[in-house]
Amino acid sequence: MKMKIPLILLIALAASFCIFTSGCGYFAQYSNIDNSKKMRVGMTKQEVLDIMGKPLEEDFCSPNVWYYYTQTQWHDGFATRDECMPVMFKDGKLIGWGNDYFNQMYFSNQHIK
Repeated sequence: MKMKIPLILLIALAASFCIFTSGCGYFAQYSNIDNSKKMRVGMTKQEVLDIMGKPLEEDFCSPNVWYYYTQTQWHDGFATRDECMPVMFKDGKLIGWGNDYFNQMYFSNQHIK
């Protein structure tokens, strides 16, 4: 007799996989916080990648502003800026990270392009 897996169970398994893998970020937030403590101003993008791993691939990311999960609030598998830590680069070098730094740079008209 063939056993049929209910559709709801398949959906739940898929959602669980997404939530518990670093691609969706729920548990990645903890390692991202710890790893961010290893970053230093002046690091290259590759050095940051070596420490932090691949940044999120969301619409609000740019070549000079990367985002990493640090405080998942909605557990829906979608990234929003308020759930992430921005990491900023200028001329290929790390210039700062975190929401406080990002807001300071943005509001002081030193926009990151």
